[in-house]
Order: sequence, then C-alpha cells, then structure tokens
Amino acid sequence: MEFADVVRRRRMVRDYDPDRPVPPEVRDRLLEHAIRAPSAGFSQGWAFLVLETPEERERFWTATTDAGPADGWLTRMRRAPLLVVPLSHKAAYLQRYAEPDKGWTDRDEARWPVPYWDVDTGMASLLMLLTAVDEGLGACFFGVPAERVDAFRTAFGVPAAYTPIGCVSVGWPGAEDKRSPSLKRGRRGLDEVVHRGSW
Repeated sequence: MEFADVVRRRRMVRDYDPDRPVPPEVRDRLLEHAIRAPSAGFSQGWAFLVLETPEERERFWTATTDAGPADGWLTRMRRAPLLVVPLSHKAAYLQRYAEPDKGWTDRDEARWPVPYWDVDTGMASLLMLLTAVDEGLGACFFGVPAERVDAFRTAFGVPAAYTPIGCVSVGWPGAEDKRSPSLKRGRRGLDEVVHRGSW
C-alpha cells in the first residue's frame, strides 16, 4: 500500500473478528517496526508486553476494567486477538543522558521540556498502528485508566520503572465496528493549526 494511503486509512478500529488471529509474522512486523521509532539519544527506553492467548487477554481486561457487565465498547474491544502494551522507561533516558557524550551527570528530570520517554514510546505505538493498516488489519490505541495501573502491574509482573502509556489492540476488523462520535467535530484544517514564520 502507498504510504499516503496508509496514513489516510488509519483510524481507530473498535471491533474485531475473534476467530481470526493475527499471523505471527504480522505480529512480529508490528514489533519490528515499533522499534524503528526515533528515540532521544537512541535511548530506546521502551518495552512491549504482547498478550495473545485468551488467558493473557482476559487477565488484561480484568486488571484494567471495572467488574460488572461490559458496555458495547468493551464487548467489542475484548474481541481483539492481539494486545500490545507499550511501556516507557524514564530511567533509560536519564541514564543515557548522563553518559560522557551527553554529559548531564546529575540525571535531573527538569532538563527535559517534555517526557521524551513517553513521546518516543508513543511514536513507536503509531508505527504499530500504521503497520496494522498496511497489513490490512484494524488497530486502536487506548489508555489504561490511572487507577488501574497498579492492578495491571501486579497482573503481569511489570516493574515499577516501566509505565504503560496505553494499549494497542490489533485484529481483523469486525462487523460491529462503530466510529467515534467525536469525529463529528471534523478534522481541523491546515489553516487552523499551521503558523508560518510566527504565530
């Protein structure tokens, strides 16, 4: 697929065919492309938790959602045969920039105008979303609720130094996919968001 088509076709898919697993070679391409994302100082401060088996996926949903009957969104999202949780590792960046070629030996987090560990992991996530489109699959990036992060960590033994920045669901699009009602807001045009030369 042409890259421009991949970008235009990228959207958040919220329903999946539960009977069609993601082929292992496609799963591996998603991850191989993710690690091609840029990272400050080539720190590569990320990790990816891959959940494929029914038991693994059920453990994720149990840890990250409230008990009780699932709403339509959750019912459809739970059909995804593949979940990838991208995790950022701040310490990798602070350590990398304390090395001789960078020289910030104090490891002061205040030196960072934005948390590049999260930014870079987000870019890795976008590469997974784009790869899914290129492979003819659907994918969605969604958050792990803040109040559920500890339960998620416990369920999967995730070290405290790693922060889940969200989750990417992947699979063949299902018949009950519903577009976000937020799309009715319309896409802002270049004339609204681009400032040339000055604000």
